[in-house]
Amino acid sequence: MLRLICKRLPVNSSASPFIHGFFVSKYFLRPMSEISSTFTYPRNFTVSYLKNSCGLSQNSAISASKKLLIENPEKADSVLELMRTHGLTQSHIEKIIGTRPTLLLADLENKLRPNMKLLLSLGFSGASLAKLLTKSPRVLNKDLVDAVDFFKAQGFIDKQIIAMIRKCPSLLLLNADKTFKPKLDFLKSSGYTDRDVKKILWSDPCILQRSLENHIIPYFQVLRRFVGTDENVLKVMKVGCSVAQINLEKVLEPNISMLKSLGVPDPIILRMFIMHPRTLLLKPQQTTKIFAEVVKLGFHPNTLSFVLAFRSMALISKILWERKIEAYKSFGLSEDQVYSAFKKQPMCMSISEKKIKKMMKFFLTKLDIEPSAICKYPNLFLLSLEKRIIPRCSVLQLLMSAGFMNEDTKLFHHFTMTEKKFVEMLVRKYQQVIPDIVKAHEDKIEFQGFPVVIKL
Repeated sequence: MLRLICKRLPVNSSASPFIHGFFVSKYFLRPMSEISSTFTYPRNFTVSYLKNSCGLSQNSAISASKKLLIENPEKADSVLELMRTHGLTQSHIEKIIGTRPTLLLADLENKLRPNMKLLLSLGFSGASLAKLLTKSPRVLNKDLVDAVDFFKAQGFIDKQIIAMIRKCPSLLLLNADKTFKPKLDFLKSSGYTDRDVKKILWSDPCILQRSLENHIIPYFQVLRRFVGTDENVLKVMKVGCSVAQINLEKVLEPNISMLKSLGVPDPIILRMFIMHPRTLLLKPQQTTKIFAEVVKLGFHPNTLSFVLAFRSMALISKILWERKIEAYKSFGLSEDQVYSAFKKQPMCMSISEKKIKKMMKFFLTKLDIEPSAICKYPNLFLLSLEKRIIPRCSVLQLLMSAGFMNEDTKLFHHFTMTEKKFVEMLVRKYQQVIPDIVKAHEDKIEFQGFPVVIKL
């Protein structure tokens, strides 16, 4: 009787498979209780797998399980093994799978493994690979070859491609010929050389995601109107601060008008923007406040020092500014002395807090220089401790020990001397009588201190 009923039932693929409490399959009928158990098991297993193998929390695993079902863990295990063999930690895997759980079911041989190999060939590995994939995990399951081949055909080297992908991973997800080519053609037709185009894209690759007609063309027209020449446009673009992502008419124009009303000359405003575009892309209220603080410190609006001071204050948050002040003060300088140094060289506040501490410690402990003397020469903080100051100290150490220099030697003069002049006057001149002086200049001889007390 049951067989007869089933034969007479109409076949309708869109109809519900549940009939009078039974589930109709191709081969048999099963009670609802059995079907419920069958549907629940893969879901529970998936949640368990996401927690135990991928490190997801209970809530994240439940949420991710709505996007996939893992009935056979072998494929998912292979995906995780691929990630681990390329240096991804459990923490990285948790972030990647939590964002893109369907990667566990992706085509391992035709997608994941070739893409991983391509990224490695470009130079991504370890930390850089992990950072890319945690930021944009979906690149693993896309066809990356076309985008990479496009840039290589345009003459970009691997280093430049890596730099662009790091800044804008989503470039790998776009259709290269359809999305990139018209924009490169526009830039070249505007008079930029292949080298110029590379510099623009290397500094701000996200411009390739913007609409050519609605954003890029109007943007270049407005920018040229502000800076005057294509050469200046290129200078701004090469700074690489994503200027192209900003509505210049709404942000830049009010700041320029405001600075003009405060007496800043046009050439200085232009120089501020070309050197450091972001300084004029702040909110007008913030720009007014920074201007007042810079002028209060004694910087005249028509000088380069004003530009540098404005830049330093504009690009450093108030919290970080205070931390840097405290870093200087922790070595015995007063706040007045720090600001005195800032007036002489505004860029001394642009270096990192770590570098401030490292250089102050070296000057005080290795060179035995008073803090008050150091703040009189703030240009020292713009030099490299490892590449310039320490190697030159090693050279001077040998010369003093051999009697060719004495306590009258002026360190600041020797630290700020051009590399060419330093080599000619101090290295080549004495390398016959002091062979180790070449090694000292190459930082292959440890600097242990001067035999006499030297003044800056």
